[in-house]
Amino acid sequence: MDAADTTVLLDRVREAADELRRGSAEIDSGRAAPDLGYRAVREAGLLTLLVPRESGGEGLSFLDYTKILETLAVGDGATALGLNMHYMAIGSLCETAGSELPAAADRFRTWIFREVVERGRMFTSATAETGSGARIRHIHTTYRRAGDSYILKGTKSSVSPAGIADHYVIAAREEGAAIADEVSHFVVSKDDPGVSFGDPWDAAALRGTRTATMTLSDVVVPRQRLFLGAEGLSLFKLVREPHWTVSGCLGAYLGIAESILRLTVRLLRGDERRRSSPARQADVGRLAVDLRAARALVHAAARLVDEEKGSLEAHTAVHAAKYCIAELAPRLALGAVRICGADALRGPGPLERLLREASLCSVTPAGPEQCLEYVGKSTLGYNMFDTQTSDW
Repeated sequence: MDAADTTVLLDRVREAADELRRGSAEIDSGRAAPDLGYRAVREAGLLTLLVPRESGGEGLSFLDYTKILETLAVGDGATALGLNMHYMAIGSLCETAGSELPAAADRFRTWIFREVVERGRMFTSATAETGSGARIRHIHTTYRRAGDSYILKGTKSSVSPAGIADHYVIAAREEGAAIADEVSHFVVSKDDPGVSFGDPWDAAALRGTRTATMTLSDVVVPRQRLFLGAEGLSLFKLVREPHWTVSGCLGAYLGIAESILRLTVRLLRGDERRRSSPARQADVGRLAVDLRAARALVHAAARLVDEEKGSLEAHTAVHAAKYCIAELAPRLALGAVRICGADALRGPGPLERLLREASLCSVTPAGPEQCLEYVGKSTLGYNMFDTQTSDW
């Protein structure tokens, strides 16, 4: 994408972010439905950002996508994180642009792109389960073959945006397998018989993602909706393309962190006593430096994904960046509270909401300890391309 096209796209995203900012408090409080945020995303044409240009999309790089997500999250982090789930589901497929695939995989790719570009369909990833999180080797959802179809059964614990997305990329292991080393992904549509959703997750934060459980009761999936037309690819692909699972969300959390800093500055401008305090000035400077350092690390990791996709260096960099953001976002929010004072937390104000949102960064996959373990193993010379090395 050239500079002029990027400028136009960024303007479109900023307009969507401004609209989301005006309604984010209403959505967070439950006074407005979360589908308003996703409606804004659809209307802004943000579902095709990574779809190759020859297939009708914008064909963004991973770095440009990270920056776009950051811009959107400054308006509303919850909607930005929900949009990222769309790209967690289809991002790796978008990155196959220009690559020859086997016939079944090529048909699958063509169908996905047409669903997104021509029909405006939204996808999302549905992996996490109670007790195992997003570690696909430990999932309990199963599939069995039935002629030219598959039958899926199980429950996903936290799917977003539940009931809003049109298609769900489901991770499942073959029924009867003792361990889930051979995991496959399938596309399930929200209107497929046997699909149901629980009540929206009444979480401490990010209510705008509309997260809920998803139950699959003997859902029949035609063979053409087997991801890439082949079984048993999921773990293999995960260890070679960890950036979507680990760091696709980093732009969103950078945007949340930027919102915290901007709000801190705005609140201090209304309190000259605190604003003129050298101690407060140093505190704000510390937050700004920490955020700049984190942004540089995230952008450098995203650039490595674009330039050296599949390399150990890129994989290690995205894990390091995720650890950095997971540690920074809550610290930044707590720092803002210290700087602005407890009055800034009165009622359901924006700082209180951002504090809750930032706290969840450390529980989204991969967690801080998991990231450190990856970086440590990589540094110590472990084979990070072996599916047994990482506990996924």
